[in-house]
Amino acid sequence: MNESVTTNNPMSAIITVVGSDRVGIIAKTSAFLAEHGINIADISQTILSGNFVMMMMVDLAASDIIIDDLRRQMNALGDEMGVDINIMHERVFSAMHRI
Repeated sequence: MNESVTTNNPMSAIITVVGSDRVGIIAKTSAFLAEHGINIADISQTILSGNFVMMMMVDLAASDIIIDDLRRQMNALGDEMGVDINIMHERVFSAMHRI
């Protein structure tokens, strides 16, 4: 079951991952998303002063998990990897960053 919102792509979300750089962050995050049918539409990552920073636009249309469960499971994955993982619908992200 998926949570519906009204946007150009109602199933888009932004995922951010921030923490100390280490091997496997992108691999583990993307593998988790793939296991749940979540497509990564766009991805950007960098290292800022030794901190890993990644932002992804994902498509939840084919996801087998509701967004609240996705948040909980991604938080647990982040704890396991020692990073903070946050997810929000694209419309919420856009509204927060509108000038």
